[in-house]
Amino acid sequence: NNKQNMSDVEELPPSKLGTKEYWDSAYELELANYKSDGNIGDIWFGEESIDRVIQWMMESDVVNQQTSVIDVGSGNGAFLLCLAAEGFVNLLGIDYSENAVELARAIAQEKKFNVRYEQVDLLSEDGGGLRDSEYDVCHDKGTYDAISLCPEDSHGKRLSYIKAIHRIIKENGLLIITSCNWTNDELMDHFEDYFSKEYIIPTPTFKFGGKVGSQITCIVFKKISRKM
Repeated sequence: NNKQNMSDVEELPPSKLGTKEYWDSAYELELANYKSDGNIGDIWFGEESIDRVIQWMMESDVVNQQTSVIDVGSGNGAFLLCLAAEGFVNLLGIDYSENAVELARAIAQEKKFNVRYEQVDLLSEDGGGLRDSEYDVCHDKGTYDAISLCPEDSHGKRLSYIKAIHRIIKENGLLIITSCNWTNDELMDHFEDYFSKEYIIPTPTFKFGGKVGSQITCIVFKKISRKM
């Protein structure tokens, strides 16, 4: 039996990418750039990573334009803007960086899309004030990665994050997660007590030394009842 317990997982080396200070500073710069020249900034993992997820959602039998979607770590808000352009109306983006939220709001206003963005720290004691079982779909592109790089107690923060996501999603709701730091198998190990794998969205692969790997993983998980 090769399966690892959550406590046995080898953690990622700490990085500034796992700190709020880094993201506040990064989005302060992107906000200034947007105000000066209208550049919305980089799209984390590239536009293809958004396109893949949205295509899956558009083709899914369990997702429609009325589906409530929360984007965790929404950054400049690009993902939800793409969903809004496809006619989705129940959209909320959250980020713990106020600068990111301000940037996303400004872009949405300019593009005349009705998307809500709120400054929320999902790992705070009250869960950022988000209600239980509120959302049909949770989307995460790089946020779990960033938490995994936190210099202080990344293991505990990862587990808190998984529990928080499980809490705010409706019964049988979906978590769509894109990662560049963890493999599909690792993510399935991490989330297995709270979510079951629904689908693996294919991502580009690369070949090195005769082995085929993937630089980015993308999994659709379904919320399950907690195992006792």
